[in-house]
Amino acid sequence: MTTRYAIFYTPPRSSALAQFGKRWLGYDIEAGVPCSQMAPAAALGQSITAEPRRYGFHATLKAPFALAEGADEAGLLDAIDRYAAMQRGVVSAPMVVGKLGAFLALVPCEPAQRLTMLAADIVRHFDPFRAPLTEAERERRRPEALTEAQRAHLERWGYPYVFEEYRFHMTLTGALDRETRDRVAETLRGMVAAFAGEPLVVDALSLVRQPDPDSRFVVIRRVDLQADPSG
Repeated sequence: MTTRYAIFYTPPRSSALAQFGKRWLGYDIEAGVPCSQMAPAAALGQSITAEPRRYGFHATLKAPFALAEGADEAGLLDAIDRYAAMQRGVVSAPMVVGKLGAFLALVPCEPAQRLTMLAADIVRHFDPFRAPLTEAERERRRPEALTEAQRAHLERWGYPYVFEEYRFHMTLTGALDRETRDRVAETLRGMVAAFAGEPLVVDALSLVRQPDPDSRFVVIRRVDLQADPSG
């Protein structure tokens, strides 16, 4: 089985955002263990959160990838340490519950250009560690349903939603029908109201690992971005 890695933003473990995310999904990505779901999430049914639970509560900065020939985990860990030491953090607009296609996510309430630029730089910087897509991986992305630009990104970068196609988000549900999506969105808005007005500070990167396709992702290193994000 092929191990995959990704670079995520995961909020500080003690923060209200992180505590909400793990209890909503029923999985602690930092510890790599299941946890009890909060009552509203459990009442809606675990199937609603089954897909995002595999990945843990996060925002993708570089999508999951297998290591290129000649690359190893030690080299990737060293690279993310060195990158973080030179990279400035980002202060973004507060997060709100938003609809992205058929699923729900926390998204910045205003355009997040600096987060998009950070993700783009990470995609480019760490691409030498990424193995080329296999045909099966390519087909799982359903290239026939993508735009021409998305197909080009898939071929070049291994993921269709990068650069101008990227949108920073923290996934909360799988695909839902419209009635269920609207009902769950209303529940979520009440649950995040206590911290939804606070700016999002992206001041660390998390390197995560998935040992095999049946496993969940877990943080193997969360490294602070060294430069002052407010500077």
